[in-house]
Amino acid sequence: MMLTSLKECPYYLISRVSLSVTAALKKEFASSGVEEVKPAYLCVLMSLWQADGLKVIELSKKAGLEPSTLTGLLDRMERDELVERTTDLTDRRVLRIHLTKTGRRVRDPVLKAVERVITKIFAGIPQESISQTKDLLRHVLANAHQDST
Repeated sequence: MMLTSLKECPYYLISRVSLSVTAALKKEFASSGVEEVKPAYLCVLMSLWQADGLKVIELSKKAGLEPSTLTGLLDRMERDELVERTTDLTDRRVLRIHLTKTGRRVRDPVLKAVERVITKIFAGIPQESISQTKDLLRHVLANAHQDST
């Protein structure tokens, strides 16, 4: 693949889209009154909204994050009072991550904000193209994960 310009470089395009969507989400979260939620928190929050009280290793896998990355993210999310770490009752070496009252409260406004942003950024694009794009990105992620192992 010859990359003769930035606009032909997949990495550049993916990076620009990611930065633009992140900026739009930050703005939408602020205007929705959930400014304590950062776009980087979404993978953890969405995982915990499906299954609260996950072990750190389970959450890492479900959210698609390395444990070392998750640790720093959880530190910030704890600071922002969205999650709390608790010791597992059956094995004190194991930490479980639980949503706080705030973490549960922000669910609906965050999901609505995400929906508004996604609807806006995909406006005018046929559903079939969106589905193909998601398939393509899942394939790219799988390839990237394969190369990193």
